[in-house]
Amino acid sequence: MRSATEEILQHSRESGKTYLFDEDHNHEKPVDLWFQDSHEGLVLFVVLFSQACRWSRCLGCNLPSKASKNHVSYRSLVAQIDSVFSRPDVVTAREKIRKLILSNNGSVLDEVTFSSTALMYLLCQLNLHVPNLSVLSVETRPEYVDFSELEFLSRALKEGDTPTALEIAIGFEAFDEEIRNRVFRKGLALETFEGLVQKIASHKFLLKCYFMQKPVPEMNDQEGIEDIRKAIDYLRSLAVRYDIRINMHINPTFVAAGTLLEQAFLSGRYMPPRLQDVAQAARHARGKPLSIFIGLNDEGLAVEGGTFLRKGEEGLRRNLERFNRTQDFDLLDEICGS
Repeated sequence: MRSATEEILQHSRESGKTYLFDEDHNHEKPVDLWFQDSHEGLVLFVVLFSQACRWSRCLGCNLPSKASKNHVSYRSLVAQIDSVFSRPDVVTAREKIRKLILSNNGSVLDEVTFSSTALMYLLCQLNLHVPNLSVLSVETRPEYVDFSELEFLSRALKEGDTPTALEIAIGFEAFDEEIRNRVFRKGLALETFEGLVQKIASHKFLLKCYFMQKPVPEMNDQEGIEDIRKAIDYLRSLAVRYDIRINMHINPTFVAAGTLLEQAFLSGRYMPPRLQDVAQAARHARGKPLSIFIGLNDEGLAVEGGTFLRKGEEGLRRNLERFNRTQDFDLLDEICGS
């Protein structure tokens, strides 16, 4: 049986990945954390340092370059969590934080790459230090979701000063099945996803879906817009059918180093989407039972010239940030000129 390290390296090679893993990272410090303002209130986004994603096939993804190819112990992860909750900015904001998004640039629910002990420790620290938390969002691939484990996590979250809902965050990336699985290599079938949604709804958990706008060279700008619109209609149908709260997180695609997307960008076959196009796609959700968050952070992972954050668009970006806080679709109409 292959080790997780062998699995990660093999999948990276097969997918043409040329980046290196971050073996020099301090195992007792997280990769990154930042605050976001959303309609749900203040959000703390935490990325812990762990072993890389075992899938490691997705065409434009170089997030494993911010992880280790080797196992990271639960003691190291516990130290990272202590580091997060001792940071002055987190201590100052603790009573204002309404949502925490937990990431490891992979799957937090994969017990092979992320310690269950560390996950339980995080829940304890949240109950102790974040008294007004309303949602814990956990990023994972569907195959690692264990509902008996989630029931335990959910019960623990309800023991805090404020009962906290559990949200499962899934990377969907593209709605078009051919683009998602053959080109982008996500490995996510609609049947698998819908089975997961049904179970999430039956447990009264929340659902967050990450989509990338224009994630592959095979899409032009208009096709990128249409793919997001189709995804909005699809998620709306699921929200109605299963009576489930769904948040759609739209990430404009940036060009990540060491990926096949970088090769397409350097050869002139790809350009990241414009923020105006992202607004055009997102406003299709007006009046639908979904909340929308537009990602505006390339996490410093874009190659030179390969970001969607273009000079001179600071005002546009501020309007999108206001939309994230308010869900005011008039702001998107203003950006689109109608």
